Amino acid sequence: MDHAADAHRTDLMTITRFVLNEQSKYPESRGDFTILLSHIVLGCKFVCSAVNKAGLAKLIGLAGETNIQGEEQKKLDVLSNDVFIKALVSSGRTSILVSEEDEEATFVESPKRGKYCVVFDPLDGSSNIDCGVSIGTIFGIYTVKHSNEPTIDDVLKPGSEMVAAGYCMYGSSCMLVLSTGTGVNGFTLDPSLGEFILTHPDIKIPKKGKIYSVNEGNAKNWDGAITKYVEKCKFPKDGSSPKSLRYVGSMVADVHRTLLYGGIFLYPADKKSPNGKLRVLYEVFPMSFLMEQAGGQAFTGKGRALDLVPKEIHQRSPIFLGSYDDVEEIKTLYASESS
Repeated sequence: MDHAADAHRTDLMTITRFVLNEQSKYPESRGDFTILLSHIVLGCKFVCSAVNKAGLAKLIGLAGETNIQGEEQKKLDVLSNDVFIKALVSSGRTSILVSEEDEEATFVESPKRGKYCVVFDPLDGSSNIDCGVSIGTIFGIYTVKHSNEPTIDDVLKPGSEMVAAGYCMYGSSCMLVLSTGTGVNGFTLDPSLGEFILTHPDIKIPKKGKIYSVNEGNAKNWDGAITKYVEKCKFPKDGSSPKSLRYVGSMVADVHRTLLYGGIFLYPADKKSPNGKLRVLYEVFPMSFLMEQAGGQAFTGKGRALDLVPKEIHQRSPIFLGSYDDVEEIKTLYASESS
């Protein structure tokens, strides 16, 4: 590789250029979505910078409050939430914001209102901050029916009605994975340029994978279908090799690996959490949207994840997502359990 020549390249596919190219396919487009996305990207860069220097800046540790989920808030959680709320409101393209950290939805005041609703988890996996494990931001975007009179029903819609979804992972590199409904693309932040560059075009998840990802500490509380599935992963009776267990405990990291390498991510309901643990709007839906766009599946134990209609903004659900064939096995097990 000619690094000297590479250093002067200006024909790189940045995320801004990529979105503008997509926008040009729609002559009626006014660029609202492009502007909104540029503000989300700015928020991700800001949080990435804060995460990278968290230890030095004393941003690690508890902020002394609990969020709506009853989880203690880390200082970085609070900072990230503020960053994204300000970035989204200042875009002038949003009407309603739903954050994991806020009990109520934020309704943007009239002069700054636009036609989009954004649901987001500003810092997913934050319990892992102190030990340096990959964490991330998850987001989904809806359009409102009437931006002059937005209501909470504009976000309480099936995930299939999202117009875009993505996540930004803050790890050994900072990577933003995005789908606007026509496939999935991954962009890596080049710190020297301060730009996200297209590094993973048109991500497709393998049809079947060799990895399963689940918190086995909850095994005693699982239902029969999951117990059977995990047993099959470890001790296959068809002569195939066992699946490998990989579980980080940070949804962004676990789903990212599943998306690239294949396999399945499981967060089932159990006796302790009969409704599941992960939140529908800003965890289950965006990740399910990305999985389907990459050729995988997402299942709740009862049906397609994106067909769920949430009744409240912090509703929870079980979720199984990943390679098409692996999720198909889970669906078959649940069908035989209920018959």
